[in-house]
This record gives sequence, structure tokens and C-alpha cells, in this order.
Amino acid sequence: MKIIDTPSPNFDERLLPVSIVVLHYTGMQTAQAAIDRLCDPEAKVSAHYLIAEDGQVLGMVAEDKRAWHAGKSRWRGIEDVNSASIGIEIVNPGHEFGYRPFLEEQIDALVPLLADIKERYGITRGNVVGHSDIAPTRKQDPGELFPWSRLAKVRLALPRPTQKLMDPMWTDAGFLVALERFGYDVSDKLAAIVAFQRRFRPELIDGVIDGECRSILLALLLPKPTGDD
Repeated sequence: MKIIDTPSPNFDERLLPVSIVVLHYTGMQTAQAAIDRLCDPEAKVSAHYLIAEDGQVLGMVAEDKRAWHAGKSRWRGIEDVNSASIGIEIVNPGHEFGYRPFLEEQIDALVPLLADIKERYGITRGNVVGHSDIAPTRKQDPGELFPWSRLAKVRLALPRPTQKLMDPMWTDAGFLVALERFGYDVSDKLAAIVAFQRRFRPELIDGVIDGECRSILLALLLPKPTGDD
């Protein structure tokens, strides 16, 4: 894979081993505006990679360095997500500037990049997440139009459970306990529910805990066959 070197000065040293990949959309009006911001020392934001609309991959921060993409966030007990993750920005105007489906060229470029990262670091599918998963009170990206199913088909992300779903009939409090066990920060209950729905039930993001949400979460928590990550 050809990676175009586009260095950003916005990084520091990692304090944790890499165990997470965080997917973002750029959320800016143009790709160039996003690139400029990610390379601006005054902006103090960056990512390891950016995928342009034509599928070109820009390398912005070396993987052994801590890029500044996650912000205040938490996933599966890790609060310094920047230290433990690789951040990939995908050019898309986002909800503020005309959110739209991601382009095939972008996903075609993401798949081999993500596969390589996941294999080299031994990252589990459950730790390939969106920015909204790790920062539910602040972020919506990559959003409900992101094709997680495409990644799931090639074992690069968790699939949405669809088979033999069973409603465990948890109380709302019980659902939130399970959601935290899965990995989410549930300190803001509504934000956590919405983030979960955006990722695993994107056709209905209403913040309401219902039987479908409970069934999906239960299936995600059930033990997987030996060798399945």
C-alpha cells in the first residue's frame, strides 16, 4: 500500500502499548481544510493516518508516537486512549457540513490498512471502534452511515448480532451495567445508549433501551467460540 508522507508536528510519546484502533470522520468542509488543521501546531490535533476521498492514504504521525485524535475519552477502562490507539481519519464533511455515505474508494483503502494494523498489534475486533464509542458525550463520528458491516465481513470489526437474539429483560440499570462491561463509559447514560445504537442499531437512534438493544448487547457479551476475537 502506498502511503503519502504528510507529517504532523502534533504528537508526543506513548505511555501504553497499542491495543485499539479509532475510526473518525474529518468533519470539515474540505479534505484540505482537514489536512491543514491536522498539521497545524496551534490546533493540537492529529491522527496517524488520513484517507482521502480518492482512497489515497496519508501518513501523518508515526505509529510508535501518540497522536492527538481521541481527546477526553474512555474505552474498556483505558482513559488515555491516545496512548493505546492508532487513529484513522476518513474524509467526510460530517453531521455539521452535510454528512454523506463514505466512498467505496475510502473503504477499499481502509480495509488493507486496518487489516495490517490489526494483525501487527494483535488488536481484537472489539477494540476497533468509532470516536463516538470512546467519547459518547462529545462525538458522533464516524456516524450511522459508516459501513461497519463491510469491515465485519472481513473480520476487522465486530458484526451486528442478528442470529438467535434473545431479550434478557434487563432493567435499564442492568442494561447500563452490561454496556459498561462491554466497554462504554456510561457516566452519561443517554449519550452511552445513543452511541451504542449508532454503532450497532443505526437505523433507530432514539436513546431508548428496548428489547432489540438488550438482545444485541447480550449477544455481543456472550462467549465466542475458541479462537474468535
